[in-house]
Amino acid sequence: MRWTIKPKPNQDKIEHLAQALNVENFVATLLIQRGIETFEEAKQFFRPSLDHLHDPYLMKDMDKAVERIEKAISRQERILIFGDYDVDGTTAVSLVSSYLKSYYPDVATYIPDRYNEGYGISFLGIDYAEDNGFSLIIALDCGIKSIDHVAYAKERNIDFIICDHHRPGSSLPEAAAILDPKRDDCNYPYDELCGCGIGFKLIQALAKNRNQNIDDLVPYLDLVATAIAADIVPMKGENRVLAHFGLQVINSDPRPGIKALIFQVKKKILDITDVVFIIAPRINAAGRIKHGNHAVELLTEFDFDQAQQFASEIEAYNSERKDLDKVITQQALHQIEQNNEKDRFTSVVYQENWHKGVIGIVASRLIETYYRPTLVFTKSGDKYAASARSVKGFDVYNALEACAEYLEQFGGHMYAAGMTLKEENYLLFKKAFEKEVQKTIHPDMLIPEITIDAAINFSEITPKLIRILKQFEPYGPMNMTPIFLTMDVKDTGYGKPMGKENEHIKLFVKQNGSEGIPAIGFGLGDKYDLTCNHKTFQMAYCIDENEWNGQTSVQLRLKSIR
Repeated sequence: MRWTIKPKPNQDKIEHLAQALNVENFVATLLIQRGIETFEEAKQFFRPSLDHLHDPYLMKDMDKAVERIEKAISRQERILIFGDYDVDGTTAVSLVSSYLKSYYPDVATYIPDRYNEGYGISFLGIDYAEDNGFSLIIALDCGIKSIDHVAYAKERNIDFIICDHHRPGSSLPEAAAILDPKRDDCNYPYDELCGCGIGFKLIQALAKNRNQNIDDLVPYLDLVATAIAADIVPMKGENRVLAHFGLQVINSDPRPGIKALIFQVKKKILDITDVVFIIAPRINAAGRIKHGNHAVELLTEFDFDQAQQFASEIEAYNSERKDLDKVITQQALHQIEQNNEKDRFTSVVYQENWHKGVIGIVASRLIETYYRPTLVFTKSGDKYAASARSVKGFDVYNALEACAEYLEQFGGHMYAAGMTLKEENYLLFKKAFEKEVQKTIHPDMLIPEITIDAAINFSEITPKLIRILKQFEPYGPMNMTPIFLTMDVKDTGYGKPMGKENEHIKLFVKQNGSEGIPAIGFGLGDKYDLTCNHKTFQMAYCIDENEWNGQTSVQLRLKSIR
């Protein structure tokens, strides 16, 4: 682990903001590190408001999209809502379809099959639309590069509205409207929305056109918050506002499908981390193991008993997914060892019978062992298909672009991507990808990094600080949970290893005679020797609250010890 302390901002700035907000200097430091430098910016950060959302009509083509949908409704056309099989896609489809169905009945949904159709808009989906009389397809979380598909649909008198958040190629499809803030010619003020977020801007514009206000759309925000959490988009700007109010919906009055998922795990109050690790994997499991339609059925179901039935089926898919990813991860690690590839700059593995639905998760698991850009391939029809995952700071999408001559198709983001290639190009691509990463990656990027916000003493961990940190939520990229460093720490003698294989540790830590504070370190069992026998150590940690038998107490969540 590399421990990196964030640079300290200008002292005058810190003192000015601390005074304006009546907070400690290091709280002002945390805010400035997040780009918040004035009282007004801090007010918006600590008091998110739906009034902070931008006018949806600032997005390029929004007027065209609304006009085409209203025209379809007035002509009584059939509308098909198309989206991908992951969390972002299925929540977006559920959002837009349930909103449109609230005033127009002739709306249906379509999720492509992960195995037969693959990622994005499919020819099979367009054929389905033609066979069933749909003349307008609204594509969510996909479509920005689907030039041939949109042309194919046009020949069949089917129009497309594309709502995407991925990077466009050099030319755009000939759609009726393309909503994507990453378009070069789009001046929308915020370009980090997820696919479901773009879907929300669309229904916001439709609502405005129908004289509804933002309060009418609040019930849909449980879906938007779930997508924001799952898609790991920056937790600032509109995303933070939508996630903040979406969490309130999740914890007060969620739709029956989400309520049923929460009921499965029996947790009272969910934070954004719970959404990432409890709700999102279950929604994802439907598309990974069976079909993304199951997730849309769950999320659009209004009868709670029926939703519970769907949720228990999805729970079973999630259990199967866990078992699969465990087995495949072990096989992939064995392959890296067998091929003497431990010291490479990349991990690229392939086995023809690996389950396509879990290769993305397996790629993330491999990074836990070999911290480097990783691709996991499996057989898909007569081609090889892969999921890519990257390490902090390295753009895997750019690396794939540099090797595009070997790929049939690819798409994605800086940290996650998907691709297909022909069997005969696999080894050529593997060699080229290794060469490209070796050439472009900084050696430091191959060592996991802990970024520390500030060094503090235990005496500074007060109830007031904890109240303020709670207001930093929801956390996510660009607003991560603050990590603190404390020096000269000792365990009080009650520390012990935990877990079946002593893989975790629990400590009671003190500094300069302070009272012992409980601290827990998941996966840090191998650090126990550094902490026993009253040795002095440093620790990097987050500050949590632990609830037990109705009592709330401070608990430190250890990130690293040295």
